[in-house]
Amino acid sequence: MIPMKIAASWSGGKESCYACYKALASGFNVDYLLNFISEDDGRIMSHGLRAEVVSAQSQAIGIPIIQHKTTWDKYEEGFKAAIDGLKRMGVEGVVFGDIDIQEHRDWVERVCRECGIEPFEPLWGVGREQILANLIHDGFEAVLVNAKADIFGEEWLGRKIDDGFLRDLKELQAKCKFDLCGESGEYHTFVVDGPIFKKRLRVLDSSKLLREGYWKHWILDISGCELVEKSVP
Repeated sequence: MIPMKIAASWSGGKESCYACYKALASGFNVDYLLNFISEDDGRIMSHGLRAEVVSAQSQAIGIPIIQHKTTWDKYEEGFKAAIDGLKRMGVEGVVFGDIDIQEHRDWVERVCRECGIEPFEPLWGVGREQILANLIHDGFEAVLVNAKADIFGEEWLGRKIDDGFLRDLKELQAKCKFDLCGESGEYHTFVVDGPIFKKRLRVLDSSKLLREGYWKHWILDISGCELVEKSVP
């Protein structure tokens, strides 16, 4: 059986990366990363990362990235246009990092059905803490780059997702309820290394910003990074 050629819906964060990893482990050919950029500020939608930083992430992994510009008002239209382009390149499916928000899955399944492409949700139904523990155990390295200021302090920016992070996150969650994986936009991450990375990313320049908007967010604005060879065990 010839493995299906698929793309990964890509934000640069932990769930999209881990879902891609699970798809590869299941025998799929992940040929492209599909990433959406806001036409308003040229940054990655939701996460606020610079487009070139996520492009460098694609180089570190070794899977080409397709970055499509759109707006939240025209997101579905932009998504369908991007999928049509992928289909012309032979892509038959897209892998997503949704966990259990039914509204998200309903949208994915409807839009993929209308586009004539197969959706895959390898993280669906897995517990929040289990996902974070698996991510750490399987050797991924991610850092927190975006967080709601009414929950997180500035000191959380740049923290590595490790056992200490998970412990502190659970302690914070006990004080103010929020989604442990940040599924409602409480926080976002940026993956710099892991088993699907051919090289790792080293952050060279960054600054901490407080941004106003619908929510007040702390953002780690990464303005420079480099690819480095991975050390041999």
